[in-house]
Amino acid sequence: MNDFPQFMKNPVNAIAASSQSNGVEGFVFDGADGSQMAFWSCKTGGASKEHTHDFDEYMLVVEGCYTIIIHGKNIKVSAGGEYFIPAGVPHAGEFISGTRTIHAFGGRRAERAKR
Repeated sequence: MNDFPQFMKNPVNAIAASSQSNGVEGFVFDGADGSQMAFWSCKTGGASKEHTHDFDEYMLVVEGCYTIIIHGKNIKVSAGGEYFIPAGVPHAGEFISGTRTIHAFGGRRAERAKR
């Protein structure tokens, strides 16, 4: 597969541009406990600026490669790889075109696009 299935990309779940990096298409699903899961497809290469969350983040790279940057250290996560970022840890990222990732957040991370 080179993309997420269509049912995971319902426009009502599209993530607002302000909640994601340029060149990335994302969709979000909310848990009853306030957690979120996001599915991102990187249409171009790019970067995510350094940021923190008040909650944990778990990431799985489905396709491509995502480099997490923590304390100046590059952590390359390739397809099939996963990574856990504890709450409060500043992190940034770099991704190549074609990368697809699944993220689970212990809190509300992404806002939906206005329709």
